[in-house]
Amino acid sequence: MKRFIRSVFRGFVICIVFLLVIEAVIYFLAPVYDFPEPRPFSGEKFYNPYAGLDSLSWKKCNFHFHSREWWGLTAGSGNDPLEIYRTYKMLGYDAAEISNYQSISRVFADSAFYVPAYEHGFGIRKKHHMLIGSHQVLWLDYSLFQNINHKQNILDLLRPQSDIVAIAHPDWDNGFSLKDMKYLSNYDLIEALDNNWRSFPQWDAALSSGHVAWILADDDAHDIHDPFQVQRCVTYVNSPVLKGDSIIRSLKSGKAYGVEMYMGEHWTFAKKAGWAKETRHLNSVTMNADTLKVSVSGKVFKMMFIGQNGRIRKTVYGDKGHWYRFTAEDTYIRTVVVLLYHYPYPVVGTGDVFYLNPVFRYKGELPVNDLKAEINWPRTWIFRVLTFGPLLFILLAVYRFRRSRKPVKS
Repeated sequence: MKRFIRSVFRGFVICIVFLLVIEAVIYFLAPVYDFPEPRPFSGEKFYNPYAGLDSLSWKKCNFHFHSREWWGLTAGSGNDPLEIYRTYKMLGYDAAEISNYQSISRVFADSAFYVPAYEHGFGIRKKHHMLIGSHQVLWLDYSLFQNINHKQNILDLLRPQSDIVAIAHPDWDNGFSLKDMKYLSNYDLIEALDNNWRSFPQWDAALSSGHVAWILADDDAHDIHDPFQVQRCVTYVNSPVLKGDSIIRSLKSGKAYGVEMYMGEHWTFAKKAGWAKETRHLNSVTMNADTLKVSVSGKVFKMMFIGQNGRIRKTVYGDKGHWYRFTAEDTYIRTVVVLLYHYPYPVVGTGDVFYLNPVFRYKGELPVNDLKAEINWPRTWIFRVLTFGPLLFILLAVYRFRRSRKPVKS
């Protein structure tokens, strides 16, 4: 029995050492980047992602929900895909996508609303990404720790494999710091709003640094039977048709907004469905010269206009004054709309909260982020030369360890 236990323990140690060697090689090969200094939006023109939108074309979407996968080892093992679909359909959703860890679900692949998606990341510090319109799964990650070079490298590797790359819940466990968001590039969306985390400081850090980043709002739920996890955060996408490619185009161009849905105490799914039928929407966002105007279909309790570094530039209450005039120091303005409670009867209190994508300054060129990090190959090879010695030492130590465990022939 002791011999068996020793053999098992030795096998366990060998597996751990083997995994650590693989991790060491991955870190050894990591590139070193040059990051351009932040350059806030500038120009005499204003880019409005909502220009010309059709207020009747909003599609209610959720892109982040986990179902049973990987033999039930990951969170979401109690969720059947068909049950997920039925629940979200009851709540009035047009598209509810499944995004499991490291796995693209093919359930409902023949449906019009289907968009292939998955959540990337299996490290210990929750540095995750949402991939929407995914073509394949990336199996590389820096599992033990990540500096800004590792984070940028993962974004660059994900870019060609997916139509949309989004940074998921960046505030979780400080996965992406404010400094990271000032410099990281080569992504499309930031999941600034989900059921568990609010990452608006990270979003504002990116916008204030000149990065074009649109909002993503999701339930990020793991239990379809819990009303507290479902229909909490919604992405409304302005798409003329319910087709995956149209939804993706609208998300990439900023024709969407996030909503933090109201939920009463001890609400059941039936009450949530009733609330969903009364949901208000964004009507229009227009620019007249330097003046931004916002219109919604519901009664407004409060509207806030937020600009550079997340500063509130103007707050208005009630149904008048829903406009903001850009000043010389405003590089972008994003709008937050707090609605009045409206269902099932008028009461004093606030309801849903809208988080709109920013209107920002630009010079007339296409609104894409040109602040892209580039690999510094000389620094990369200097790093590799300096770390080659320790890596070689680890490999030799593993080799000597295995040699020492072999029985000596008589």
